[in-house]
Amino acid sequence: MIDLTVNGTQHRVDVSPDMPLLWVLRDELGLTGTKYGCGIAQCGACTVHVEGQAVRSCQLAIGDLSGEVTTIEGLGTPEALHAVQAAWIEHQVAQCGYCQSGQIMQAAALLSVNPAPDDDTIDHAMSANLCRCGTYPRIRAAIHGAAAKLGGA
Repeated sequence: MIDLTVNGTQHRVDVSPDMPLLWVLRDELGLTGTKYGCGIAQCGACTVHVEGQAVRSCQLAIGDLSGEVTTIEGLGTPEALHAVQAAWIEHQVAQCGYCQSGQIMQAAALLSVNPAPDDDTIDHAMSANLCRCGTYPRIRAAIHGAAAKLGGA
């Protein structure tokens, strides 16, 4: 049995310690907002936070997990969206939407350490999160918008 905390809730799962966190979240806990993209930590669709840091859940074995996990479901609530989630809606970022939970989680992690990023910083921080629909200009605009709402820019 493995104990973990996800979105502030304690869980105990009976899985192999080498099972990726992604599959624990989706298959064991029913948190399907975190997406499977490439399976090799190259696309960012599976991005979650571990102790506030953006990590690729497809390559993190549950047995190696150290710290609290936050998924897209725990970032905000329907009544109180996180500033990044609200900016995504305001700037109509999503097209197909598949990568967007990972994009949002990466952007929220960026703003937690750099509340006023410039375009180059945003591009660098977001470069490992791929969007096949090409919504990168809207992603950048939404990050600037969220930074402004959070008081950073």
